[in-house]
Amino acid sequence: MSSAGGAGGTVHAGGTAGAGGTAEARDPAMPRRRAVVLVANAAAPYSRGLRVARSLAQAGFDVEIAAVAGRGLPTEERDARDPTVVTRRYRPSGPLRRWSTADEAGMRGPLAPLGRPGRGLDAALKAILWPLAVRGWWRTLRRDLPPADLYHACGILAIPVALDLGAAARRAGRAGRVVYDVIDVILESNNYAHVPRPLLAWYRRRERRWVRRADAIVTVNEPIAAHLALAWRLAAPPTVLLNCQPRWTPPEPHPDLIRAAAGIPAERRIVLFLGRLGRERGLDEAAEAVLRLDDVALVLIGFGPWAERLRERDRDPRYAGRHVTLPPVHPDDVPAWTASADVSIVAVPAGSLNQRLSTPNKLWESLTAGTPVVVGRDLEVMRSILEADALGAVADPADPEDLARALASVLDQGPDERAAMRARCLAVTHDRYSWEVAVVPYLGLVEKLVPGS
Repeated sequence: MSSAGGAGGTVHAGGTAGAGGTAEARDPAMPRRRAVVLVANAAAPYSRGLRVARSLAQAGFDVEIAAVAGRGLPTEERDARDPTVVTRRYRPSGPLRRWSTADEAGMRGPLAPLGRPGRGLDAALKAILWPLAVRGWWRTLRRDLPPADLYHACGILAIPVALDLGAAARRAGRAGRVVYDVIDVILESNNYAHVPRPLLAWYRRRERRWVRRADAIVTVNEPIAAHLALAWRLAAPPTVLLNCQPRWTPPEPHPDLIRAAAGIPAERRIVLFLGRLGRERGLDEAAEAVLRLDDVALVLIGFGPWAERLRERDRDPRYAGRHVTLPPVHPDDVPAWTASADVSIVAVPAGSLNQRLSTPNKLWESLTAGTPVVVGRDLEVMRSILEADALGAVADPADPEDLARALASVLDQGPDERAAMRARCLAVTHDRYSWEVAVVPYLGLVEKLVPGS
């Protein structure tokens, strides 16, 4: 597959953007440009998709986030910050609907792709019709979603239907360009560790075919972009759109929302975990680590399959006042909550390429709030970011003793040192790691694909 690069990102000539990767000038008589951000979860909300949608709206698009219907969620809602952005949730339909996880709890995260194949008919269907869990959603989108000029597909569960929708949109007279947003290297993750190798190789071939049909590829950091360029034999790396947060400055007085919500005394220091509550997040090890420190509590803010288990730990006398689980908060409110903590923790084991190369929201959310971070020592990309500007510490995520050591190295600094570390966190996000900076190449790419009038 060939590709043509240029200012503003990479456009694949193998897709539909035209020779040289630049779409033709838009007819001023055409209706306003329309963009759809496809999110294979309930978007309640999905922060990266919401940031992309808001930026597209500011660039002059009518924007819809097309998500999956979830229990207790409205079919349609407007973004409070930008009411021109609408989220619509489509209920899976057709004969494959029963395999959808759309109505399960915890639908803020992606629909579960195939991990362990299992046995019997379900296993065969999951293999042949992979990814089976979203096919009912795809069917409804093909039937009900109005055509658009741009489809931004968030992840591997959204790109196949985005390609179908783009082709239908072109037949209807719209531009129908498709951007594949590789939000993680999912086929190199623990989710697929138990898939038989021949089946996994087939999945990889299918993804490469989707890549060849897409008009452009974006991803979340430079190391993943380099990996994809090599794995997919791209002529140029994908455009990088970091998961950074919008610039934020802490108000005075400094926020103290966590202590107020959790009933934690003012003198007790807070270690914060943000995000999905589940296995392979280092949550057990982090809970043990804080017990080795004087007057420190672990506070978890998030959602996921371990939420009730962690609330039970809150009630365990051994962890009384030292372990508190709080519900998730809206992405717009995360900085103020994160700024209430003394340090954040990302104790994920580096058991896969996807984990080693990851730079998840929680990293950027913490730095944006001026909160230092402790990360697992083998999370190489996050570690390099922290070490470059002394923004936290590293530890063995499997060893509570070493996690306690790293946490103490941040928490036990003197007042001036702590203030300086917080100031460095804020400075790098204001100067280099902000959404305002990160989104510029992406918007340049979009203008090449779907030029404004």
